[in-house]
Amino acid sequence: MIHRSLAMLSLLSLPLLIEPSAAFAQISCGPRDQLVKLLAEQYKEDPVGIGLAQPGQVLEVFASQAGSWSMVMTMPDGKACLIAAGDNWEMVARIKGSPT
Repeated sequence: MIHRSLAMLSLLSLPLLIEPSAAFAQISCGPRDQLVKLLAEQYKEDPVGIGLAQPGQVLEVFASQAGSWSMVMTMPDGKACLIAAGDNWEMVARIKGSPT
């Protein structure tokens, strides 16, 4: 996953911001359209989920048929940040009325 984030940084030529956490997280930010284009072209990832976060922020999940996935947070100004990425994505269909 770290290699993937670094590859995305070099392709986008975007700044890297490292925030302290239990395991240092790497975050790539830039214009949403460029990030979405990179996910589609480089990783064959398409949107599979979307939701509202804090006021004005949109969280999107992108995934490929090969199992790679990315989470992108977009701010009201159009700036988007890759906040997580990984492998082995699996769509889970919840059957109505079944326990969670």
